[in-house]
Amino acid sequence: MIATLDTAAAATPVMLQTAAEARHRRWCNVRRVLLVRLDGVSGVLGSTASFAAIHETMPWSQSTLLTAPEAAGLRPHLQAIDDLLTFNAPWTAEGAAALGAEPATMRGDAEMHLLRKLRRSHFDAAVLFSATPGGALPAALLCRMAGIPLTLAHVREPAHGLLSDELLDDGLIQDDTRRQLALVAHVGMSTTDERPRLRLLPKDSHHMRSALQQAGLGFGQRYVLVCPGGGVGRTSTPAAFAAAIEVLLRTWADDTAVVLCPMPGDESALPALRAAMPSRGQVLPVVGALGELAALIADARLLIATDDLPLTIAAAVRVPAVVPEDTSRRDLILS
Repeated sequence: MIATLDTAAAATPVMLQTAAEARHRRWCNVRRVLLVRLDGVSGVLGSTASFAAIHETMPWSQSTLLTAPEAAGLRPHLQAIDDLLTFNAPWTAEGAAALGAEPATMRGDAEMHLLRKLRRSHFDAAVLFSATPGGALPAALLCRMAGIPLTLAHVREPAHGLLSDELLDDGLIQDDTRRQLALVAHVGMSTTDERPRLRLLPKDSHHMRSALQQAGLGFGQRYVLVCPGGGVGRTSTPAAFAAAIEVLLRTWADDTAVVLCPMPGDESALPALRAAMPSRGQVLPVVGALGELAALIADARLLIATDDLPLTIAAAVRVPAVVPEDTSRRDLILS
């Protein structure tokens, strides 16, 4: 459950409603909003429903996304973003590694450069999305130094003057998309479609359909896509993936093929998987761009994966997805 910090425990429903209406009125005056999500591609995709909620509630506003350089390739696929800035945040593992490679004499330069850019942009508000409560506080300090008057983030405990609006996250909501939707709802932003959003590009779809046919897939033939590897906190062995594929093919009993697309860095899982899986597998090289992976997932009958990235993309393109252990769910495998 998520609770607000700006109301006393004894507050009445009328008091709570009045406070919520006051927050919403303040935010409805926003014209330029900064959206901050600095922990990579999956995090940005998981926040796209919240981006849409802000855009749909305040269609007159302009949204700029501040994200890690690795997520810059998402720009053509984001529907509710007007501009994009990149930043290697020193409080993230990837950002610290990138900044650590710079000469010691440049320490702090990236932060000062971003600060000057934020001040010149004259943002009215900033929404600080993060994977964990309190993870947005370093960005909140930058926003305060940049003079951004309205700032919103999840917190573990009161941030005092660092944020204008804060939402206490007690950790009970595990799904990242729902967590971020709860955050923007705290200031009255909502959307009727709470799934992640991703724009598919025709060139990516055409390229992947050609790649599938070159790999041996028949024209119009249905396939299940398997993305072995990845999966922080969710790991499955090649045997588990192979068993899941066997269940699906036996249940469908048609000409559905299997397409393998390992996540970057997990190509070593292919030999064991190919040795265990049925003979209908079509092996593709690692997909070179996120848009191509999205196109490949979008045309699949079902996705089997453990990594957050393909699973979030599947949710965005409305394709059923399971981890290997969930293939007993008949509502998915009989689709």
